[in-house]
Parts: sequence; structure tokens; C-alpha cells
Amino acid sequence: MSTSAPVRSSLEPYAVHPVQQYLIDAADKWPSKIAIIDGDRRFTFGDINAHSDRFAAALADMGVKKGDRVGLIAPNCAEFEIAFFGVLKTGAIVTTLNSGYREREIAHQLNNSRASILIVHDSLLEMAEAAKPLLDNPPEIVAIHPDGIDPTSFWARIAAAPSGAPDVEIDPMNDLAVLPYSSGTTGLSKGVMLTHYNLTSNVEQFLRRSGEIAQPEPEDVVLVHLPLFHIYGMNVIMNPGIAIGNLQIMMGRFDMDLMLNLMEQHSVSLLYTAPPVLVALSQYPGLKEHNLSALRCMMIGAAPLSAELQTRVREVTGIPSIQGYGMTEASPVTNLDFADAERGLPGSVGPATADTEQKVVDLDSGTTELPIGEEGELLIRGPQIMKGYFDDPEATTETLTSDGWLHTGDIARVDENGYVWIVDRKKELIKYSGFQVPPAELEGLLLEHHGVADCAVIAKPDEQSGEIPKAFVVRAKGSSVDDEELIAFVAERVATFKQVREVEFIDAIPKNPSGKILRRVLVEQERAKD
Repeated sequence: MSTSAPVRSSLEPYAVHPVQQYLIDAADKWPSKIAIIDGDRRFTFGDINAHSDRFAAALADMGVKKGDRVGLIAPNCAEFEIAFFGVLKTGAIVTTLNSGYREREIAHQLNNSRASILIVHDSLLEMAEAAKPLLDNPPEIVAIHPDGIDPTSFWARIAAAPSGAPDVEIDPMNDLAVLPYSSGTTGLSKGVMLTHYNLTSNVEQFLRRSGEIAQPEPEDVVLVHLPLFHIYGMNVIMNPGIAIGNLQIMMGRFDMDLMLNLMEQHSVSLLYTAPPVLVALSQYPGLKEHNLSALRCMMIGAAPLSAELQTRVREVTGIPSIQGYGMTEASPVTNLDFADAERGLPGSVGPATADTEQKVVDLDSGTTELPIGEEGELLIRGPQIMKGYFDDPEATTETLTSDGWLHTGDIARVDENGYVWIVDRKKELIKYSGFQVPPAELEGLLLEHHGVADCAVIAKPDEQSGEIPKAFVVRAKGSSVDDEELIAFVAERVATFKQVREVEFIDAIPKNPSGKILRRVLVEQERAKD
């Protein structure tokens, strides 16, 4: 059997309350404590709570009611968190959009979620407007302008609203809180239905890790450079930070110098990051010039990191790091390693979080549990697992078993102590810097180019980003299209993380008798080149 005795003690029973209760309680405990530093702006927990109350009242006045979907697209900023909690206080559901999305991607999510309102940062208004012709029912826009002069804008609506949030009854076990989008184990992005209880149970699993160096404490200062629209930023940084009273330092765009300056200036004590940033940090020539003595631990998520690289980073920086594992469909955390040398295993994502079951099954049937140490698909079950995919029962049935096990689509092995190593992916998704890139979406775009007769896209290993999308292309008859033209063609139509990074021209795409692309053949050919 691949299951083992749990490493972490049970936390049951879990508290049952809406996500916004974290903010309400924080404002009651620490009304004057600074919660967010965003450039030269400071917001206390009391500020965030009061602003979100008023924004909830403004949304209710606009007709937003329980169960409605409200889109939110913004870089990391204080307004993101105010808007997030304001939507929840109406009983509505937040569907967060990637701030790097192009118009097609924005339109897909808004159409699929049927969002009635879109809260959009002014830096992204142009892209949101470009998506309008592709929308079935364009949502009403609330723009986040810094001045708030426009009466329909975010801050103007807050200023004009009454001080109390609407009185809404929430059933945390069943009512959805958020609808982030994920490609799951295959295909185009789907809305992941996460309840208030899914999120709050995962926050407890993350925070209540007694006796662990990496466990957040109320006095911790956290740098928010990972995007809040992503489940990692949302429910590993933002919600736990609000719940425990952390100071969050906002970083709207990534820049290594800015990151190091902010960490030094504000004595950042916990850094949540992804492998590309960690690797860049360890190679940065000016690292020793910055005083990072307050930093006691770094947590790595979104993509696996080899034991060798994780050890090298610790040697260079002198700071311990732990790996975690999860996915949007699991709110997201399912596994966390330990920072202390006695229990930590570099290269491993650690054992399961409290009250989380895990098992490894065969790749063919997906049902036969394998012995300890054998590689197969990792399945997870626990209180943090999603209800399913929004309006997509077929995809839900493919991913969730009738008894609650989540198919992760990742190939893993588990040792006798319950530690997990992620070794490959069963699914064909490409994971670029922690973001999911569906090959089929890029193939569809490439086929729109007149110079492409056929194509296939695979994941190519990359030390900086984990994986990059590589396209294999069959030129159309008479075409002389080159790689630069195709790379630019795709780049104009998708978010940066989805862009094709390499093109190879071939005579034919390998397919099975029914016409399905045999990407595994191309992957094996690519690996054989090394």
C-alpha cells in the first residue's frame, strides 16, 4: 500500500465560518495594527475591514446578491484585498483573473463564469475594454483609479456607501467563496468551485503546524510578490496573513532589486516564492550587499525543485527553505516539508498536511493502489478539496472520484514515512513558473496562422521556469514561415506565461489511428537530445 500513518496530528474539528470572518476578527483584535504597506500607503486591519464593508454595501446597491459572480483583475495592491473581502461580504463569489491575460482569455473566464461585475485596475482597463466585443453579456465595470474622482470608480463608490456591510447568511460548508480558474488535468481553464470551508480548513492546516520553523507567527512580515489572483497568493499568503495578523508588503511588479530592497527595508521574515525566483536569487551578484538577516525561512511552491538545487540555494543564501505542493483544486496546499534538518528532506514536497489522505495509483486504470516507493498518479482527499468544476459535471467526474479522491494528474512516489516526491506529470499541461499552460490552446492558435499546416506543443524542461512551451510545426505547402514569426504571432494573443518559447519544424506530427497527437513521442525525442 502507498498510504502510511499521518505525520501530522489531526486538527479536527475545524472551525466553520465564512472566509471574511478572518478580517472581521483581525480588525477587532488589531484595529490599529498595519496590515498592508503598498508603496507609500499604509492600511490598518481596521481600515481594510471598514473599506471592504463599504465596498460590500456599494456592490449590494449595484444589485450584487448572494451567489453572483464578481470578476477581479488587478496587480498586487491594497485594493485587491479590499475588493476581495467586499465581494465575500455580499455573499457573492470572487472569480480572480490573471492580470497578464489578453482579451481572449479575459472573455473566456467572464463568459464562462457569467460575472455580472468586473473590478479592474486602471492599468488593465485597456485590455478589459478590448475583451468587450468577445463577451456574451459585458459586466458592469468598477475601475480602481487612484484618485476616485469618477463616481462609478472603486474609491468613489466606497466614499459614497454606508458604513455597514449587508447582512447575508452564509453556509460555509456549501456556499462558494471563490471561483479561480484552472486547466485541471487537461484542456481549457475551468472554474474551480471552492467553498468558504475549503479555504478556511486549508488556512488552518497551513497555520496550525505546531513546532515548525516555517510556521507563520503574528509578528511576521511577508513580502507579497506572488500574484494574489493565483490560489498560492490568495490562500497561502493573503488569507493566512489576515488570519494571523501578518504585515503584508505589496509588490505589484517583479523586479529583483526592488524585491531585495523591500525585504531589507521592511525586515521581511517569511518569503513565499517559486523556483524561478529562488534560482535567480541564489545567482544574483548583489545578494550579499543586502541585509536579509530577518529572513528565517523561504517556502517554495508552484513547481518542483530538485534536491541538488534546493541544497545549493541554502548554501548560497544561508536561509533554510521548504517545498510545498498543492493545486487550485485543493485550496491549494496538500503537502509541506519541514525546515529543520532532522525532518526536512530536500527535493521532497514533504508529508501531507493534517487530515489529508494521499495514495499513489497505477497510471492505466487510476484505481489500483501501488506499494510504497512505486511511481504512479498521486490522489488526495481532505477537507480542502473542491466541490467540482463550475458548470462542468463531465470534467468533475473525471477529476473527482465518487468517494472524494482528487486526481492530481501528477506522477509521484511516497516513502514509508509519507514523504512525497513529484517526479513527472501524467497530464500534458505545461507548468511555466507555476502557471498552467494547456498545449491544445497554443496548438489552436498556431493553426490560425496561414503558414502552419499542423502542430503540437509540449513541455520542455527549463531550469529557470521549470518548463517552457515548445512547438513542433509542419509548414503549410509553399510557406517559409520561421520561428520568430510564429513566436510573435502567439505572443500577441496570449498572456506572457503562455507564450511559445521555442519552435522546431518537422515533416509530420506523430498521431494515433484516431488522430490524437502523441505528445509523449515528441517528449521522448526531446529528452533523447540531452
